[in-house]
Amino acid sequence: MLLDRALDAYLRHVTIERGLSEHTIAAYRRDLGGYVEWLTAEGVVDTSDVTPAVIDRFVADRASADPAPASTSLARLQSSVRGWHRFLAREGIEDDDPSGRLRPPKAPRRLPKALTIDQVERLLAAPSPEDPLGVRDRALLELLYATGARVSEAIGLDVDDVAHGDVLRLRGKGSKERIVPIGSYARAAVDAYLTRVRPALAAKGRASARLFLGARGAPLSRQSAWLVIRAAAEKAQITAEVSPHTLRHSFATHLLQGGADVRVVQELLGHSSVATTQIYTHVSVDTLRDIYATSHPRAR
Repeated sequence: MLLDRALDAYLRHVTIERGLSEHTIAAYRRDLGGYVEWLTAEGVVDTSDVTPAVIDRFVADRASADPAPASTSLARLQSSVRGWHRFLAREGIEDDDPSGRLRPPKAPRRLPKALTIDQVERLLAAPSPEDPLGVRDRALLELLYATGARVSEAIGLDVDDVAHGDVLRLRGKGSKERIVPIGSYARAAVDAYLTRVRPALAAKGRASARLFLGARGAPLSRQSAWLVIRAAAEKAQITAEVSPHTLRHSFATHLLQGGADVRVVQELLGHSSVATTQIYTHVSVDTLRDIYATSHPRAR
């Protein structure tokens, strides 16, 4: 099958049949688009002409790029290539899978970066309660920290999703839904936004069921949510790097440090495997000393 047609078929598959997020699909399109361009430049125009040797040359070419790509980026690229060729073989479009021997580089296991509780409190207090958008931003930040939601999950919430008292419904990767508790602070912040700010924002744009709206009434974008977090971090004078995932990391870390069971945190985060959650179980040397000193009968 011609490369472009094969790529379109795969992107339709991951969009419609697998229901992957727009962010994930965009990553596939970007990775595989670059792969198709490389193949075309090498004179390969049909998927039947791709061999293990061709894939090896592609990987070597990307790995030797200057600047060198991060191991995580290279691993994701190889995963995209492998997924595409596996799909073509499974659907009978091609007789075999030339990427079968492809093994992505082992990514370094990095601990998530979490804020301290004091830093989180300063971050949450940063938006001005006198500014309507500040009330919205406080609601967004409180909700992210209270639920461990991904930013994409938070901005994808509808008003009806938070209309169930002390719980809300989140839609995670692969359109999987989960119910998570929402604490009193986040509940109060969301209620204040719903009653004091959202009606005026909604009146500026087309009718939308989305919970979080922008200044012109349109649903809040992922980029705008990121700017909210960054602005709050700057105002709170937090020098540590703060990313869209920072509050999610902090949520998980603080729960585990407070004694929560790792499987409970797994459910709250929406992880399919507890192994993914266990990366958050790191503790500081000081915490280990404190627990040892208070728990072991002959520690002192």
